[in-house]
Amino acid sequence: MTGGFPDASKINENLARAASEVGIAMGVGSERAAILKGQYPESYACVARFPVPLKFANIGAPQVIPQHPGEAVVGEREVRAAMDLIHADVLAIHLNFLQEMVQPGGDRKARGVLDRIGALADQFPVLVKETGAGISRTVAEQLRDRKVRAFDVSGTGGTSFAAVEHYRAVEQGAEREARVGKTFWDWGIPSPVSVLELVPLGLPVIASGGVRSGLVIARAIALGASAAGTAGGILRAAATGYVETRRELEHLVHELKVAMFLTGSRTLAELRHAPYVVTGESRQWLRA
Repeated sequence: MTGGFPDASKINENLARAASEVGIAMGVGSERAAILKGQYPESYACVARFPVPLKFANIGAPQVIPQHPGEAVVGEREVRAAMDLIHADVLAIHLNFLQEMVQPGGDRKARGVLDRIGALADQFPVLVKETGAGISRTVAEQLRDRKVRAFDVSGTGGTSFAAVEHYRAVEQGAEREARVGKTFWDWGIPSPVSVLELVPLGLPVIASGGVRSGLVIARAIALGASAAGTAGGILRAAATGYVETRRELEHLVHELKVAMFLTGSRTLAELRHAPYVVTGESRQWLRA
């Protein structure tokens, strides 16, 4: 979930150590800084020292196509370097075009991204993830047809990177970008809706975006997700220390087990068949 700056080494080390001991998968933040610029590679490489059961390397979709003349592009060689850096099992390609539209000087070219993702998916096991706006079924179908193997929905409900970039744009005096960030602050598909849209495609779906407890993880599994991902809470713990990181992960696991007990679900497979009720904004979406 992070990397590319000096303090990230300790954060990722805390995450990797705790994840390996509790038995939880882990992904790093965008590896662009290390593989294209040679900046702070150890902030990612420290993850390779721990036997995390499933590791996700990470690159941005805008970086797989040319954005500016003479600028380096992520190709097969760079992907292999990103995966080797942390001994990754899977390559996550993140879609963050809303963030780029708000970010002053953002990478905003998108033509050809789908085909380049498909070309990489021919060579590597690829998961495509959003960064706070959710993935629609239409987009997921196009990615599935290009041999993408899994999705991480990262829908609305968690961190709004449009909001994050709005504040950065304000600090930099970028009036237009700041306004776009404010306008599109809540843009996207709610995480539960995105999960329900993608599960019928038959590929693994990770529910993320607003996952702050083991109960929310249980809800995601009941909706059909294969797994759930969390960032904000565990990131704060990892910035504090290893003990806090492991404690937070263990709390999430315990809360999930409590939800399974209360629904009479002995296994995650049984939890996927637990009855549920959809309310609020998600219900309105599903009725539309």
